[in-house]
Amino acid sequence: MQRRDFLKIVSAASFAPAAPVDAASGPPAAAAVKATVLFDDRAVALDRIGRDPKRQTDALWVRKHDLPRINGFEVKPQGACRADICIPIPRAMLRGDYFDLTAFAKKIGQPVVADAGARVWSFGEIQALGGGLMSRIAPDVAVADRTGRPVHLSSFRGKKMLVVTWASW
Repeated sequence: MQRRDFLKIVSAASFAPAAPVDAASGPPAAAAVKATVLFDDRAVALDRIGRDPKRQTDALWVRKHDLPRINGFEVKPQGACRADICIPIPRAMLRGDYFDLTAFAKKIGQPVVADAGARVWSFGEIQALGGGLMSRIAPDVAVADRTGRPVHLSSFRGKKMLVVTWASW
């Protein structure tokens, strides 16, 4: 992570409003508390989060149905999915209706800055979704088949395929 990106995340986290703790609901590890999640130039206010007392205090457990509002991912049987990307998740990241967002961010290499006391979590860019490509659609290339006729990649659109490349250098 570059220093400039870190400073952007930290400065955004310092301006996010913190939600008050409800004294009647008990300690934060056992009760629902409010939180603010910063991601992709927006702040998402959550009315419930969970914490795992066995793990680090900066772990953020969000409800599965809040995940699409936060980062566009959705928990499915095959993993956490967004568009055509599905990332397998271990059972340890799931607990009932809750999902460990900080563990997921660490798994995919997403930077996280947390102020658990102020209940603000800031997540950086997801490299798997960025990366500088304009789209994840392969360009239409043509290669010769065994008989020498050109085969276009676009003729396989909508079908699953494996493209193997090799270079001698």
